[in-house]
Amino acid sequence: MILSGQIPGKVIVVSDTEKQQPTEDSQTADPATETSAEAPVELTLEEQLAACRNESQEHYDQMLRARAELENVRKRAQKEQQEIRQFQSMSMIRDLLPTLDNLGRAIEAAGSSDSVDGLLQGVEMVRKQLADALARYSVKPIESVGKPFDPNLHEAVQQLPSADYPAMTVLQEVERGYTLHDRVVRPSKVIVSSEPPQE
Repeated sequence: MILSGQIPGKVIVVSDTEKQQPTEDSQTADPATETSAEAPVELTLEEQLAACRNESQEHYDQMLRARAELENVRKRAQKEQQEIRQFQSMSMIRDLLPTLDNLGRAIEAAGSSDSVDGLLQGVEMVRKQLADALARYSVKPIESVGKPFDPNLHEAVQQLPSADYPAMTVLQEVERGYTLHDRVVRPSKVIVSSEPPQE
């Protein structure tokens, strides 16, 4: 321990450790040494070319995998659409089969019975069952008789003079038409009125 300058009433003591503590200048590293330690390693042209080739190959492999995945998705979508087209009428067929069964029973009953009324009743029941099955799929008959002729819904097959109805009024339905939602499946074939001959 070394005694340094004296101040009246005080003594400043400087320890050996404080005396030996290095200054800020002595702690500063040599800039040349740090620069040489942090300098990146330079690659040769051959090494740079090899690195570029590896990166390019990785990108190419990723592109091939993405293309293969996209092709698989496309094939799955095509298969699903094909199955939908093939079996989209399955539920309608299930609803129509009981009608076909009842029609067969009506024919069998007609062969073993002389009652025309019974046969007529059986056929009417089958017709109603078929109409109900179609209605479940939004298939509805076009109401025509007594309506003004509409070329979007009707197909005129004949004109008859009539004094009871205005011209171009549907007098008779030859073949009933049907709609599916708002689209005409087939128009009704009808007979329409025309002006009566002038006397």
